[in-house]
Amino acid sequence: MGGFFTGRTLTGIGRDLRAGRESARGLVARVLDSVDKDLNAFVTLDAEGAEAAARWADEELASGVDRGPLHGVPVAVKDIVDVAGLPTGMGSGHFAGHVAEADAACVTMLRDAGAVIVGKTGTQEFAFGGSGDVSVNGAVRNPHDRERISGGSSSGSAVAVAAGMVPLAIGTDTGGSVRIPSAFCGIAGFKPAHGTIPADGVFPLSRSLDHVGVLAATADDCRVAYHALTGPAEAVPSLLDGSSGGGRAGDTPYGRVAWIEPPACDPEVERRVRALFPDAPSERIDFAGLRQVFLAIEYSEAYDVHAERVAEAPGRYQAATLARLEDAGRMPGWRLVRALRERDRYAEEIAGLLDRYDLLAMPTMPIPAPRIGATEVGLGPLTALLVSLTSPWNVLGLPALSVPAGTVPADGGGELPIGAQLVTRRGAESLLFTAAEHLTT
Repeated sequence: MGGFFTGRTLTGIGRDLRAGRESARGLVARVLDSVDKDLNAFVTLDAEGAEAAARWADEELASGVDRGPLHGVPVAVKDIVDVAGLPTGMGSGHFAGHVAEADAACVTMLRDAGAVIVGKTGTQEFAFGGSGDVSVNGAVRNPHDRERISGGSSSGSAVAVAAGMVPLAIGTDTGGSVRIPSAFCGIAGFKPAHGTIPADGVFPLSRSLDHVGVLAATADDCRVAYHALTGPAEAVPSLLDGSSGGGRAGDTPYGRVAWIEPPACDPEVERRVRALFPDAPSERIDFAGLRQVFLAIEYSEAYDVHAERVAEAPGRYQAATLARLEDAGRMPGWRLVRALRERDRYAEEIAGLLDRYDLLAMPTMPIPAPRIGATEVGLGPLTALLVSLTSPWNVLGLPALSVPAGTVPADGGGELPIGAQLVTRRGAESLLFTAAEHLTT
C-alpha cells in the first residue's frame, strides 16, 4: 500500500529540501509516479502547473528565500475547492467541464507558504455525505481494503495521503468530512475552529457548519501545516495557574481529559480507543439532540444552495444526493428556528464541560470502514452513524482532531484502522497536538 511519502514527515521532507537531498521538482515526479489509479483518489493531476511551481520553489530555496515548512512540498486539494485553471467538478454532473477562474483563499494561503499544488482529489457529490462512494467519478477506495469505503466527503484527500501519494492534502468538513476518512484510512485529520481557515472559493454545503481542514499521516504534520497556513497558535494559559479550563494540574501532560460516552459504538472500537484514556472520567452529552440541530441546519442551508438545481435539473444528481436534497426541501422552517436556539443552549453546556476539562476524547468513528455500497450496518443506518460522533463539533465550531488509534479485526478477515477524536475549546488547539504526540509515542 505504501507510496513514496509513506513514513515521511513534513519536517523531514523540508529538511531534505533545504539540504539539497531532495528537490521540489523531484517530489512532483514522485507524486506522479505514485498515483494508484485503482484507488480513484485523484480526479485531476496538474503535472504542468505543479512542475512550474516546483521549479520556482527550487529557485527560491536556492536563492535563500524560505517561505516556511511547506515550501516545495506537494499538496493535493479537494475537488470542491477552487484552484485557478483547474476543473472544480464537485463530484457532480452539474459541474462537468467547469474550470475555476481564481484560487480559493486556502489555496492562495498554500501558494504563499510555498506549497506546490499537484491536483484535485475526489469528493462525495457536493460534499453531501460521509461514505465517499457517491460521485459521478465513482467510489474512492480504501487503501487498506479496496472493497471498503474510504469515508467522505474528503475521500480522495485521505486516500492520497494514506497511500503515500502525497504528504499533505486539503479537505473540508461540514459534519466530519475530514475526520471520517482520516479515521477509516488510518491517518490524521484536523478540523480547526470555524472560520480559522477561510472558506472563500470553497463550494458551500452548509455555510455555518463548513470548515476547511488538513489531512496528513500524523497529527504533528497536521500541526505543521495548520501553523504554516495560519501562524503559530496563541499561547494557551498554563495548566498550573488554574486558568486553562480548571483542569487539575498533573492529570496528564496535556491537561485534564474527559471520556465522552458514545451513544452507539462497536465494542472493540470503543474498548481500544478507551484504553488510550484509562484514567479519564466518563461524561455524557446529548448526541441525539445535537444531531437534530445539525440536521436542521445542514439540510436547510444545503437546500438553499441547491434549490434551483433540484427544480431545474434533478437528473444530473447522483440518486442518493438527490434523495437527501429532496428530504431537505421538505424540512419545515420552524425546525431551523428551533435548531438555532438549541445550538446556543448546547454551546453553553459544552462550554461548561470545557471549564472542567481541557480535552474531550471519544472514538472518531463508531465502526471500522464498511463495504462500498453499504447503507446499513449492525448498529443501524450508515448515514447517521458516520456523523454521529463528529457532527456536534461542527455545530459548535470547536477544533477537533482525529488521530490513528490502531486497528480492529474486520469482518471477513484482516484488520482495519480506527481513530481517536480529541476536541477542545477555541484557542487551545495546541493541546490537541500535544495530546496526540503523547498518545502516539
